[in-house]
Parts: sequence; C-alpha cells; structure tokens
Amino acid sequence: MSTRPTGRRTRAALALTALLGSAALAGLPATTAAAADGALTVQYRTGSGGATADQSEPWFKVRNTGSVPVQLSQVKIRYYFKADSPNASYRFACSWAVKGCAAITGTFGTLTHPTATADRYLEIGFTASAGSLAPGADTGDMQLRFHRADWQALRQSDDYSFNGAQTAYADWNKVTARLAGATVWGTAPEGDDPTDPPGGGQTLFDDFDYTSHTDPALSAHGWSVRSNSGGPGVPGATWDPSKVTFSASGGNSVMNLETSTAGTGASTTHTEVLTRSMKFRNGTYAARVRFSDAPTYGPDGDRVVQTFFTINDLKAPMADDYAEYDFEYLPNGGWGEPANILYTTSWETYNPDPWQAVNQHSESRRSFAGWHDLVVTIDDSAITYYVDGQHFGTHDAAYLPERPMSINFNQWLIDLDGQTSTTPRAYDQQVDYVLHVKDQVLTPAQVSARIGAYRDAGTSFVDEVPAS
Repeated sequence: MSTRPTGRRTRAALALTALLGSAALAGLPATTAAAADGALTVQYRTGSGGATADQSEPWFKVRNTGSVPVQLSQVKIRYYFKADSPNASYRFACSWAVKGCAAITGTFGTLTHPTATADRYLEIGFTASAGSLAPGADTGDMQLRFHRADWQALRQSDDYSFNGAQTAYADWNKVTARLAGATVWGTAPEGDDPTDPPGGGQTLFDDFDYTSHTDPALSAHGWSVRSNSGGPGVPGATWDPSKVTFSASGGNSVMNLETSTAGTGASTTHTEVLTRSMKFRNGTYAARVRFSDAPTYGPDGDRVVQTFFTINDLKAPMADDYAEYDFEYLPNGGWGEPANILYTTSWETYNPDPWQAVNQHSESRRSFAGWHDLVVTIDDSAITYYVDGQHFGTHDAAYLPERPMSINFNQWLIDLDGQTSTTPRAYDQQVDYVLHVKDQVLTPAQVSARIGAYRDAGTSFVDEVPAS
C-alpha cells in the first residue's frame, strides 16, 4: 500500500462533493423483472421473402406475457442465420420502430458449433431509453434489416430463423428471447454457443456520438454534465457544461473536455461528465482517452489533471465501503511531482480531516501525450490496470469495492501555482469511447474486439447494466 501526498486527496474528496451535490445522481428506474418472473413472446414477419435478397428484413414485436413489468434493456432477441461464406461480414440497420430506432441495437455473433442452417446470429437489444413493457404490452413494430458489408446478394432460404412465407406477424419460436441472461422464449439451433465470454456480460458502451452537451440523448443515455460549484481544484472556479463538446475525429465521434484559466479563480473553468447512476462494480472498464501535454493556446505550465475514474460516496470518515479507481495524468506535475506523471490508484477509504488515506497506486513518470487505451479490471481477488495493452499495475484485494460506483471523466487544475500568468490559456482532454462489461474480466485484446464489433454493427450506444 502507498500513501500519496495529502494535496492529492483534495481531488477525490471534493469529487464526491460534485457527486453528492448534483440532483442528477438519481438512479435509473429499477423496474426490471427477474427472469423467473418474466415471460415474453416474440412475433416475427419478413419484409423480404425471397430465397435471395439484397438484404434480410426480420421484423419483430416483443410482448410481455408475464405479470410484472419488464425492462427492455434486459431483453435480447437472437435471429440465427447461415453466413454466405466464412469471411462474410454483415451490417445491421433499423428502418423504423415504434420505440424509435435509437433505442434498438444490433450486433452479430458466431456460433462455436455451427449447424447446416446457422453459424451466425443477429442479436437485437434495447437501450435504457426504450423503457419497460407493462404486462400485456408489446414493443410495436420493429422493422429491422441486415446486409452483407460488400452489398452482395445474400441467401436467406438456408437460414434457421427465416420464413419467407410469414408476411404477417405471428409467434415464431425459431428466434430466442433472453431476459436478464435467461432464455424465456424460442428454440435455438443446436450450435447456439456464442463466442461472448462466459458469466454475465451486461454491457455499457458509448461512442459519444452526440451533438452538444444539451443533446437530449446524452441525458437519456444516463450522463450528467457537471454544472454545480465546488471542488476539486482551484477555489472559485466553475464547472462549465458548455466546455464539453463533441466532434468527429479519425472517423469516430469524440467528446472534448476543455479546462481554461486566466490565472484567477474567477476566470478558471473545469469540466466533468459522469453517469447519473452508481450501478457499476466488478468487471471490466475501458476508455480511449487523449491526454495533452500542452495547452491549445496560451502559456504552458498549469498543474492540470486529466482523468478517467470510478467512484462512490464516502458515508463517513474512514468508512470501509468507499471505493475509487483512478487513471490520473498530470502533464505538468503537481502533488509534489515536478513533471509529467500517470497515476493509477485504488482507494479503500480516507479521512479528510485530519488527513488519513488508505490506498495503493502505481505510476509512470514520462509523457503520455496522445491517445491511449485505458483498461481496469476488478474481480474478487484484485484490481488490474492496463495502458495500451500493457500491464501497468495490480492492486490488492484489500481495495476491492463493496458498493457500486459511477463512471467519470474530468479535467481540472490543482491550483494556480504552476503558472501565475494572467494570459488566457486552455487545455483539452478527449474521449473516444467508454466500455463497461459487468462481472467479466476481459483482456485488452478482448476489449478491442468488443469495440470493433459494436462499430462494425453501427452501434453507438448500449446500456444493459441493471440499476443497483
């Protein structure tokens, strides 16, 4: 265990103030039915009934035939088909849906044990914005389609789930429905053994494909852009939502957090984006983050902190159910460090006054300017950090979380001592994506594969993680 300088703890302690001071911390509705209590039926029709077609068009309705509401984010539908060739790849699209196409996701998987009529599947899911289904209610029409990536004609007649004669909705047991991971409808082909890692795997993925900090989808997807006052950082600074912006970069959407100052507290603005719900605990967390060594304009030298972290609230000084797991990059030093340093820190607890900290950290004293893939995994034995696929540090079981956390990104200044000029300057931190896979420890290579699969399918957001 290592104890960092006392000034460092100001960031984490006051970040909790930001969490607790925001009304946005209300959790998502906890209306999910357990699989044992839920019952679903899936109705199917085809919008393209030929033996071959430019694209396959499986259309669905999902009905809640149980006695309790079902949260759609916990529902997965699988449509099984035979690939036209071993190397064929496919793209998913939604033409129209009563729930809205933005609330529907589609990803492709491979069966480990293929059959004559199925070696792939299209898995349909729902975002949190799809809401819930009351007993007796259905989703309404979902007009979905998929095609070969090269737009060559595909053959449907040999696909397990296809029925060219079914042009009106009817119950169809050759597609499956899973509720909270348990199959509640349909019969899968013999080879239904997906390549997804075992053991749960409910996922949050966000490509940050938004127009601005006021985009309604940003809030609908569970994010809060901080605007309330307080620490960490420079006294008198503000947290400015308008400095969180979105743009295209390298073919992907990117979130930018800008921090600026003119050498006074009143002129200093910090930025933070966090999940409203504290519902994340064990599993894999990943983000692609661009750190900056130099300001976008103005003189350099400010003690800026650029972060990706998870955190919950300290119920009382030295409470043992506190948890926090940080990536923190200091391009100009701070907390007693003279130059750039990257910290990863796992927190068990702390006492703000008098200061006492229980944590363990790893560090690397070099420049980390540029894009980096950051991964931290948490299981029942350890916390392990990776940077760009390389092991960065492993921390002990004493620092494991007892309660769920939020996911956060922020950028702020420790103080104004590093650069005393009153000339305006600004620093940027960018985020390409964030991923959390509940209760699964993925390797960095598996993380990359997950991200690639979502992007290949055109999926920009998924939230399957149930509210705590």
